[in-house]
Amino acid sequence: MSKKKPGTPSSTIALNKKAKHEYHIEERFEAGLALLGWEVKSLRAGKGQLTDAYVLLKDGEAFLLGAHIMPLNTASTHVIADPTRTRKLLLHAREIAKLIGQVGQTGHTCVPLALYWKKNKVKCEIALVKGKKQFDKRATEKERDWNRQKQRIIREANVS
Repeated sequence: MSKKKPGTPSSTIALNKKAKHEYHIEERFEAGLALLGWEVKSLRAGKGQLTDAYVLLKDGEAFLLGAHIMPLNTASTHVIADPTRTRKLLLHAREIAKLIGQVGQTGHTCVPLALYWKKNKVKCEIALVKGKKQFDKRATEKERDWNRQKQRIIREANVS
């Protein structure tokens, strides 16, 4: 089996690693993304970023704000490219209704986790999340360190 190359179907474009540290992920959704031609070309080149992105739910629609797609200087000369423009997320009406109902509750929000290719379409994995407290973040860090240490001990025991 060969490894996936960047730009091939089912490969990851961008991850929001900070989201897993900052929030408890309760439910995940797969959303399509309404993009322009130059944005697709840039994403094929791996120029997408979700670091400060978030999802806005308004008037029964979902939008991706703050996602940064760097325009290629060769992609288009006649279009003024805005790297942080608001992009529409394509979800079923019942999924949007569920998200709106849950986000209305205190402490819940909706954030993008990843951008990836599915066949020839760009998909955005969004999640319904609840913010972590400081002690939750420390507990997660402690658990991660302990798992790393366990793996190290097992490896050393197998080598001996």
